[in-house]
Amino acid sequence: MLTLKALHIIFVVSWFAGLFYLPRLFVNHAMVDDIATRERLAMMELKLYRFMTPLGILAVGLGLWLWFGYGFAGGWLHVKTLLVLVLVGYHLYCGRLMRDFAAGRNARSHVWYRVFNEVPVLILFVVVFLVVLKPF
Repeated sequence: MLTLKALHIIFVVSWFAGLFYLPRLFVNHAMVDDIATRERLAMMELKLYRFMTPLGILAVGLGLWLWFGYGFAGGWLHVKTLLVLVLVGYHLYCGRLMRDFAAGRNARSHVWYRVFNEVPVLILFVVVFLVVLKPF
């Protein structure tokens, strides 16, 4: 079980690195005007998204294995699971935003992306406190 926990943590950290960086690329993408830079950022976004998606799948899969395979329980776990589902939705929405940028359909400002970039940070804080403190 400790090996599974360690792998789960590694994949969660790796997935979060992508969740932190991809919206930051969106901030930069929303600020540039020249075509070459936009194309370069679109390529970087696509490569990052393709890299972070399997990491997210492994993080969620190992988390479910730990939950159902070892019978962890408690209300905190249900809240954590709900927040993970929000992160999955956030990840998928990032994919949509990435496709909009690639197609030249971005309608949001860099300021909006700066705020959007903070969502996974806030969720991470709550999840870590839930896992460590198990308040309920």
